[in-house]
Amino acid sequence: MNTETQGKRYGNIIFMKELSNNAAQLLPFPIYRELREKTPVRYDEDRQSWDVFRYEDVHRILKDPATFSSRRGLEVRGETLLTMDQPKHTHMRNLVNKAFTPKAINDLAPRITSITNELLDQVASRGKMDIVYDLATPLPVIVIAELLGVPAKDRMLFKDWSDTMVKGVEDNTDTALAHMMAERDKAEAELVQYFLKILEERRKKPEDDLVSALLDAEIDGDKLQEQDILRFCILLLVAGNETTTNLITNATRLMTEQPAIQDQVRQQPELVKSMVEETLRYYPPIVAIGRVATQDVEIGGQLIREGQQVVSWVGAANRDPDKFDDPETFHTDRKPNAHMGFGFGIHFCLGAPLARLEAQIALEILLTRFTDIEFEKTSLTPIPSPFVFGVKSYPVTFRERK
Repeated sequence: MNTETQGKRYGNIIFMKELSNNAAQLLPFPIYRELREKTPVRYDEDRQSWDVFRYEDVHRILKDPATFSSRRGLEVRGETLLTMDQPKHTHMRNLVNKAFTPKAINDLAPRITSITNELLDQVASRGKMDIVYDLATPLPVIVIAELLGVPAKDRMLFKDWSDTMVKGVEDNTDTALAHMMAERDKAEAELVQYFLKILEERRKKPEDDLVSALLDAEIDGDKLQEQDILRFCILLLVAGNETTTNLITNATRLMTEQPAIQDQVRQQPELVKSMVEETLRYYPPIVAIGRVATQDVEIGGQLIREGQQVVSWVGAANRDPDKFDDPETFHTDRKPNAHMGFGFGIHFCLGAPLARLEAQIALEILLTRFTDIEFEKTSLTPIPSPFVFGVKSYPVTFRERK
């Protein structure tokens, strides 16, 4: 199987040639801008995929699941909420929502606050930390692990599985693609076995956790099947950890690249919420979303054929001047802010309220406890995934506020 065929089969996990080096992956937005202006809808022969960059076109694709299906071939073991189409998606999401209500999320605020302070206590006296390893990674891992009833001793196992499930490839060779898929298959198999044990335990003895709630969730007498619960737990682990980690890290990166942001929000903590929203627009954790055309359709004057893959570049759409005033400038209090950092339509991120809450609490406490947060200059390594915008490590120095 050649690289192009593998790229098509596995959902365009290989990079666009324009984003094939570290420098471009660390700051892809100038490239997005050029592509949006010059080729707003274009076909990439190497990846056998359409790329769409304008806000209007991306919005149209994401709000039309009948024409642009989420079933992509990457999820070889079965459907998840991310890959289901209507009407099954709505039914499944309604069931899951029974166990994932806004109140249930808001009730986590005191615990998120406690975890954040505990994590920062461990680095406060050092005057430096790695945002990724010391805060942005452990916070969502601990929160989701506790939600799912996972013992503390297994938390880093979960992070390792999560990292493997979203990892891309370093190069576009057959060998690299095959190795990556083998790693993903192994991690998914291990996760399934782990959750099967938890499900068995919760059936015998329900506890106050999300797995027990999912087992109990019911609409019109219809309960979730075991496979549905397993896939949702894996989705929550992978999507929840990765998105929140990158959101917190990207916001901190912005505050060190533009120190006026941290000064403003420190003086006006009520701006934390809008700063998080602007981070989701300006440095979104997820920059691209894949779909498959279910019929021949025209987008931006280009004919997309049934069965062809379409990648919506949210990272480009979020800076479209036809939608946002002064899009290349970070405005802490931007309103309105109709970004698509969490997607759009029926597949809008189910965990968005939790990610927002974790980021808001973490950043507010970070700015309350520390001042003069600065990047400790070193070379950065991008996360090796074409759909994700983030870095593997982000060391900072700071002064503790007395």
